[in-house]
Amino acid sequence: MDWIRIARSLVVSALLASILAAPGAGGVLAQDASPVATIEGSPVTVEASPVVTAMPPVPDGAEVVVAGLDNPRHLVFGPDGALYVAEAGAGGEGPCVEGPEGDRECYGRSSAITRVDLTTGDHERIVEGVISRGIEGSGENATGIHDVAFVDDALHAVIGVGADPNTRAEAEIEGPPQLGRLFAVDTESGELAEVADIAGVEERENPDGGIADSNPYALDALPDGRLVVADAGGNSLLAVSADGAIETLAVFPETMQEAPDGSEIPMEAVPNAVAVGPDGDLYVGQLTGFPFPAGGASVFRVPAGGGEPEVFAEGFTNIIDVAFGPDGSLYVLEFNTGGLINIDPADPTTLEGRLVRVGPDGGQDEIAGPGLIAPSGLAVAPDGGLYVAYLSVASGAGTVVRFLAPDGGIATPAA
Repeated sequence: MDWIRIARSLVVSALLASILAAPGAGGVLAQDASPVATIEGSPVTVEASPVVTAMPPVPDGAEVVVAGLDNPRHLVFGPDGALYVAEAGAGGEGPCVEGPEGDRECYGRSSAITRVDLTTGDHERIVEGVISRGIEGSGENATGIHDVAFVDDALHAVIGVGADPNTRAEAEIEGPPQLGRLFAVDTESGELAEVADIAGVEERENPDGGIADSNPYALDALPDGRLVVADAGGNSLLAVSADGAIETLAVFPETMQEAPDGSEIPMEAVPNAVAVGPDGDLYVGQLTGFPFPAGGASVFRVPAGGGEPEVFAEGFTNIIDVAFGPDGSLYVLEFNTGGLINIDPADPTTLEGRLVRVGPDGGQDEIAGPGLIAPSGLAVAPDGGLYVAYLSVASGAGTVVRFLAPDGGIATPAA
């Protein structure tokens, strides 16, 4: 079961209500009224989507880097020092299918990759026209490009599915097949070249033995030049060589959890974040499946060559991304802090996520939380600056912020 898509469906209506009801909301300006970089050419306009007509306050201790993104997902810094943002897009005109919560979702080619020059503030979509699926009419809750990563100077991108991979052929629209695949990206032309069919592993082998479901969601580069992909739907971690060969490194098993009615039910792991650690091992964050227990998510460590996942850090809720800082600290981004089934549309604070630093000694410190609504992606700059994408289930409202130190400089890891 693809719990990421269901989780996002649970928060869409509450998120929109929270944004539109935000006191003092006013267009796409920062709270100090300074201009915010916004993306031109978004397929969802101000007139078409109420999301971008009113914005909540910027999270405490943050400043806006770029706004106007369509369902932003994960982020990465490139070798050129620029920030690259995966945008899942806003769906399109169809074909349309029934989504996991009964919403009608439509395909289009609106997914993109945005490059942000942090020196000049300039930004552009270097890749456009990639397959995307979003809620009909609004484009929220999209599936498309979920993550980007560099192998040396070569950019790569992974595209989700969010369904049984055996049904992909029915969903592909005009153009080459893209769902569930890993691509090399030509940053000059914007062209994609397929490297591997990630969802095909679930289609052929189904490593966790459960219901066939695939949603490649997170991507990172290994020191040996391979790429590692977390398949949140397949509950697996895969390594991909340059020639497209795929190896299963780990499978994340179900655990038993107490359901809201008091019964014991199996809960899927849903690995949706991965980072290569300073020791070369792989650190994988889990969203968790239903019932999304508060405090029930962990970061697992997997040996670089593959093996049994072991808990590295625990006590988190609905992890959506992980990244390491230059001092070896692990940063963990929570999509929601109270558990997804505890979201209350009347209380916007129940939509807030959290950014936590796990120090080399294992201690945990909250870096950010208030105002961080539905975050989705995290990147740590070479200088230790912390960049987070949030408002991530909305078309045209997605925003990347950087967190500031108390003295007004860029927040960096503690010494």
